[in-house]
This record gives sequence, C-alpha cells and structure tokens, in this order.
Amino acid sequence: MAKVPKTNAARLLEAAKIGFELIPYKFDENDLAATHVAEELGEDIAQVFKTLVLHGDRSGYFVCVVPGDCEVDLKKAASVSGNKKAEMIPMKDLLGVTGYIRGGCSPVGMKKPFPTFFHHTASDFDIIYVSAGVRGLQLKINPAELIAFVGAQTGDLVK
Repeated sequence: MAKVPKTNAARLLEAAKIGFELIPYKFDENDLAATHVAEELGEDIAQVFKTLVLHGDRSGYFVCVVPGDCEVDLKKAASVSGNKKAEMIPMKDLLGVTGYIRGGCSPVGMKKPFPTFFHHTASDFDIIYVSAGVRGLQLKINPAELIAFVGAQTGDLVK
C-alpha cells in the first residue's frame, strides 16, 4: 500500500504526543458528504464528524464539529459560542480563513486557532473520525484527547 502522507494536523498531534491513526479512504469529488466518508471507512456515521466553520456576530469565526449526518443548528451554535447570530461562512472563504478546502477541513491545524465546539455526542465514543486536513484522509482519534488538544468545548449544536 502507498505510504500515507503526513498532514500538518498529524504533525501537530504527533508533536503533542497524542495517539491517532491516519486512515485513507477513496473520496469522490462529486460526493464530499460525511455519509460517503463513513461508507468508505465502513464506520458508523455517528462517529464520523465533519468540521464546519461559522461566523458569529460577536466572536467572529468559530468552528463546529458535528456528527456527519447532522446539520448544525445556527441558533444553538450561536448560543454555545456566545453569539446572538451565526452563519456558515461562504465556501469560497474556507481556504483563506482556515487553510483547508471543503472535504478536507480538520479541527486541528487551521491557520489560526478559532474557538471550537464539538457536538456533545463525540464524548460517547472511544474513537471518532475527523478530517486529517486533506480529502481522502481521516484521523482516527480519542475524542477527549482531541477536544483537550484543540481547547474545545462541547455542547448541543445540531437540529
């Protein structure tokens, strides 16, 4: 099997001595949905989390990490993040703000550290999957360690 390239997210986790596995999967340019990722991995969609970037009226940019088959609730996300209102950032702004592209946005290693919030169900599992920072590669990681590493909080973020 081809050597899996190390991503910036993987290097940061290694430097912090946090255990993880890089799990490659076949991605489809036309189907970047987390449900497709879960199918490719053969994993429960509840354990495959997607990383979304929002903009709040008070805090500016912040990150929500939610189960792959869920939709972020903008009111709940705003409330958890200390905002009155929040909206998803336009897709065209994602690379400039985070350094990542759609389908490869990791909660680890963005251009700047943003306030980060994980949906509380992440804590229900020993292992979750999040993007490793490129399409076709996931981090298999302990959620408690990941949440602590990125300085995240947990809360109810989905509809």
